[in-house]
Amino acid sequence: MRKVFLISGLGADHRLFDKLELPGFDLVHVNWIEPEAKDTLSSYAQKLVETYGITPQSTVIGVSMGGMITVEISSLMPLRTAVIISSIKSVNEFPPYFKFFRRVPIYKIIPHGFYTSMGLLIKPLFGELRGKSGFLFVDMIKNTSPVFMRWAMHAIVNWQPKPLRNKIYHIIGNKDLIFSHTRIKDATYIIERGSHDMVYTRGKEISKIIEGILTDETT
Repeated sequence: MRKVFLISGLGADHRLFDKLELPGFDLVHVNWIEPEAKDTLSSYAQKLVETYGITPQSTVIGVSMGGMITVEISSLMPLRTAVIISSIKSVNEFPPYFKFFRRVPIYKIIPHGFYTSMGLLIKPLFGELRGKSGFLFVDMIKNTSPVFMRWAMHAIVNWQPKPLRNKIYHIIGNKDLIFSHTRIKDATYIIERGSHDMVYTRGKEISKIIEGILTDETT
């Protein structure tokens, strides 16, 4: 059975993909590992490749930060299929606030305890998180290592993506408040009213799109 490696976003875990249904595929959840302080997204992607046995011609799907990691993996080796959701893949797609946080890295002085308790504060940025989905979002952030969170924020805003060597399927929502679809000129799919969390809140729709991509790549 063909493996599909799933990489979640910052502050999220495997539960982000609970609504993703891809029958006939072996879904492998790539869990975050503790980084070294000097790690970049590129060196961290290499560690995930080695930890999870991702090899050339693998299929990788990443959401948000996981999408950036997917882009980095695609620069390390040719992938059979690479899909990024609610994410970015090049410098031209960077949101303006990246530049601000590079100049004013306030994430470095935020107490560790704040990282795991900020779920309720930032939840509105992620979209349609109500009831069970809202609780899940807060719980995922609560259970994320604050050391990892601080490192990841630095690595993300200082990311230097290389020119793309392989095809990337890019799925973005037109209501994403983290990464604006207006900065992405070559999105494969723009989801109407899709928010940053749509892989969970619009799981059935996203599943159909990905299933179509994987089927096309198979034939």
